[in-house]
Amino acid sequence: MDDDARTRFVEVWGQMGALWGINASMARVHALLMASDDLLGLDDISAALTISRGNASMCLKELRSWGVVRQHKLPGDRRDYYTSEPDVWRMFVAIIRERKRRELDPAVEATQEILAHLGEDEGPAAERMRQMAVLLHSMSAVADKMLVDPQRARMLFSLLSEGQP
Repeated sequence: MDDDARTRFVEVWGQMGALWGINASMARVHALLMASDDLLGLDDISAALTISRGNASMCLKELRSWGVVRQHKLPGDRRDYYTSEPDVWRMFVAIIRERKRRELDPAVEATQEILAHLGEDEGPAAERMRQMAVLLHSMSAVADKMLVDPQRARMLFSLLSEGQP
């Protein structure tokens, strides 16, 4: 892969991650691994992204907990090496699952809690909260259907995009 193209992808993915509330360094580490054919060690990653080894290590730990990065050992080598999850749909499902758990599920719970305290209130704020509860519940139900497995996610996206790849 062309180094300039890889660098651009890493930077754009990092910016996108930051917009989504994901640590930019973590998104850049993920992008570097996605755009690399070879196993990369901690030193390779920190040098390529000009970040500290500690930062790279923390990013890798988090990415592994999300299930989008794999750790490898090479025979006779004590160092750890890393690759991206090879299946982008499996990666997508892992990311959406984690984001749903961290962001959507607490919003659904908070909305349900406020609805429980509204009672028969008919004001405009109460109506917005009822509408928000329906919207968030619908989003959660769609996410749950997508998160069954990567093939289901791919099928649903194909249907939504009218069969476009």
